[in-house]
Amino acid sequence: MPREVTDGNGTTWSCVEAYAGLDPEGKSEAARVEGTDRFRVIATPTGGAQTVEMELPAGWSDNLSDDELVQHIEKSA
Repeated sequence: MPREVTDGNGTTWSCVEAYAGLDPEGKSEAARVEGTDRFRVIATPTGGAQTVEMELPAGWSDNLSDDELVQHIEKSA
């Protein structure tokens, strides 16, 4: 399930692990960065911003605050 956050400019970002749709239970290892506990995450914006790909630690959806997630998006943009 995507996680949504809104940045300081009012852009809403929908974040989901890359390739998550490959596993019907949403537990695909396809997004894992080989040899790490990090996962490829795609952040898709509303409005005119560009989609961002980033690598986040396992459990990012539950463990990162909205502010932390926005900071990762901004660093990757």
